[in-house]
Amino acid sequence: MQTWKLALAAAACAFGAATAQAQDIRIGADLPMSGPNSEYGELFSNAAKLAIEHINADKLLSKKLELVIEDSQAQPQQGVVAMNKLVNVEKVPFVLSAFTAVSKAVAPVGDKAHVVTVNGGAIGPDLAELGDYFWNVIPLVNLEVLAMAPYLVKERGWKKIALCVRRRPGGRGDSQGARNPRAEERRRAGGSDPGAARIAAVLRRRRQGARSVARPRLHRVVRRAAGADRQAVARQRRDAATRQLLGVLGAHRGAAAGIQGCAVHHAGHQLGWRRARASAWRKDWKAKTGKEPSAYIANYYNAVLIFAKLAQALEKSGQPITGENLLKQRKAMPSFDVVGGKLTFLPNGTVSVPLQINETDGGAGKAVKANIVVAP
Repeated sequence: MQTWKLALAAAACAFGAATAQAQDIRIGADLPMSGPNSEYGELFSNAAKLAIEHINADKLLSKKLELVIEDSQAQPQQGVVAMNKLVNVEKVPFVLSAFTAVSKAVAPVGDKAHVVTVNGGAIGPDLAELGDYFWNVIPLVNLEVLAMAPYLVKERGWKKIALCVRRRPGGRGDSQGARNPRAEERRRAGGSDPGAARIAAVLRRRRQGARSVARPRLHRVVRRAAGADRQAVARQRRDAATRQLLGVLGAHRGAAAGIQGCAVHHAGHQLGWRRARASAWRKDWKAKTGKEPSAYIANYYNAVLIFAKLAQALEKSGQPITGENLLKQRKAMPSFDVVGGKLTFLPNGTVSVPLQINETDGGAGKAVKANIVVAP
């Protein structure tokens, strides 16, 4: 009899814990937690967790906010499996995503279920075309091109740029962004675009004196590459006596991975530490990791913070926190004060944020141009 009572009590406790957990507000993350890109999943999820820690400490919402993580392995098929679980089993209204191919694969799942999917790491410009329920809190690569081109041409005097494009979605998008008529500002500034080809082919033709790539002052390395690729790129650059590289967000990781001897330029969020929220965010991140936070960390922190602000507004108006209501609220209040300054959503789900151009040669790097605001 006593055993029966203990079992009943244990069951009651378990039921009560499950009920309490069900009452928490939960969001999802479809990130690579295993495989060769697990480093990114770890970074992005930790950034989201830090935001949740701050949100819960500040009691922005009526209930505790929690993060449910599923492993995409940075693969589209696995990403869809993870997204289906988050949408259909976990019933979350808001999901964090990363990587262009994965984001494009999972977006239709979220759109059909009216679940918001937010990208903070992929940069392909076609991510602006995935429907109302797919949002980007990271400037896409075409925005980076528009930010960097006037600086490189007008202030650095680099009027001949060779594009080296990897045959992947982000690389193709970057090339299109550089060549797109909407990037006319670079050409008006006096720059030229000698063409796009494989890295080795470009450099070989450059050494042979081909007119289309004759003596470019700078090579644009499109798309962040794996460490081995970065080092191969650097060796070829040094062999060709071309030591100026241009990359997208994350290019500084290439410098740290072995591109010493080449100056790497890339655009990213402007991260000013004088702002109270940015200062606290930076302090807590450094305390947890021992490292300075990057724009990637800001993106996923901001994504969760934006959810909390939208959810807070919904709670105040007595509306349930659903994907559909989050979308309506975002359209009603498109601008947010986040780490990095003011972030404004555009109608297509992309954002306008202050950008800065950074330069590094394998060290800590420095900002060489700040307060850049451009729109697609």
